[in-house]
Amino acid sequence: MTKTILVIGTYDTKDEELHYICDCIAAQGGGVVSMDVSVLGDPSRPTDLSKHDVTAAAGSTIQVAIDSGDENSAMQIMARGAASLTAKLHADGAIDGMIALGGTMGTDLALDCAQALPMGVPKYVVSTVSFSPMIPPDRLSPDIQMILWAGGLFGLNSVCKSSLSQAAGAVLGAAKAVDPPAADRPVIGMTSLGSSCLSYMKQLRDPLQDRGFEVAVFHATGMGGMAFEALARDGYFAAVMDFALPELANLMVGSVINAGPDRLTNAGAAGIPQIVAPGCADLIDFAGWQDIPDAYTDRPFHAHNRLIKSSGLSPDERRALVQDIASRLAGAKGPVHVLMPKGGVEEWDRPGGEAHDPDGLAAMVDEMGKAIQAPAAITVVDSHINDAGFAEAALAVLDDWIADGTVRTG
Repeated sequence: MTKTILVIGTYDTKDEELHYICDCIAAQGGGVVSMDVSVLGDPSRPTDLSKHDVTAAAGSTIQVAIDSGDENSAMQIMARGAASLTAKLHADGAIDGMIALGGTMGTDLALDCAQALPMGVPKYVVSTVSFSPMIPPDRLSPDIQMILWAGGLFGLNSVCKSSLSQAAGAVLGAAKAVDPPAADRPVIGMTSLGSSCLSYMKQLRDPLQDRGFEVAVFHATGMGGMAFEALARDGYFAAVMDFALPELANLMVGSVINAGPDRLTNAGAAGIPQIVAPGCADLIDFAGWQDIPDAYTDRPFHAHNRLIKSSGLSPDERRALVQDIASRLAGAKGPVHVLMPKGGVEEWDRPGGEAHDPDGLAAMVDEMGKAIQAPAAITVVDSHINDAGFAEAALAVLDDWIADGTVRTG
């Protein structure tokens, strides 16, 4: 079957480039629906969805956008309309994927359109600011793809054609090849951090699958936590085992390796049952290219690789982090059970490890016992987070919820 791709952009200023993408898709046997999100100018040839269609979908008009006062206000009107139309086109079965082209303005709008589509629908953004730290984690869709628009700020040329043609082939190929998430089994969403630092998933996955669940494990290094939160926000999980919370510690101290301000809130807002533990919440992660701030140079330290390195949190900082965790969980609409492993919260926290800090761990255990209040429950587990005792405790909580109907296995 022919796959149809939505091509989004400002066809007044990037007309030649956008039509080039459309032509590349068509040349490979794909269908195209073009959407113009321009404000002032017009494309060289009519698009399938005009700027008037876009503003109408936002409950506005192009004149209101023009009169809004500045480019940012105008493009936010266009973004609302474009996202609405994108969602409707997919719901109607009119498109199988999307690709958007832009600089900072076009990328801002494209991120909203990508978030309007469910996971499994290919969504590509060709941008002059792809991979930039300007883009916060919470703006990204779990399966978004970004391609750097090299040499494409103004005008079509052989350099940017290389990026655009690859992007056109990528989105059409993805639409043909995608195997969307199945809905045949309930999903347990789990967070972890690699497999050397946190390894409980190795003990939990098979027993969870034996209970009838699919298990999706997210790497809590910013982007993974973002994807986890996005799917939780959509109610995708039957329950979550959110056992890796370094992104909250990073957020607290201003590290760029965070998942956005809504970490540890979306499952609760959706009423999804949560089993939570402070795995790796004793560490602050820094990007490998960053210098460790002077305030953290006297802490336990672990250089994981050239991309990420970690310093430890002080006992007082751990208490503050636990208070933040408790505050986020307090708003949950579904059941919450916190597991606090007394033996340590990550592999390097064992006796003799680089991050072993018995005073810090004791402060975390003490504060967790004080901060977690009913209706949330807490169990202090007399083992390390990577030991069998912790996995057994997590399964015991889940089994109780299965038995009383809180969590369904099918």
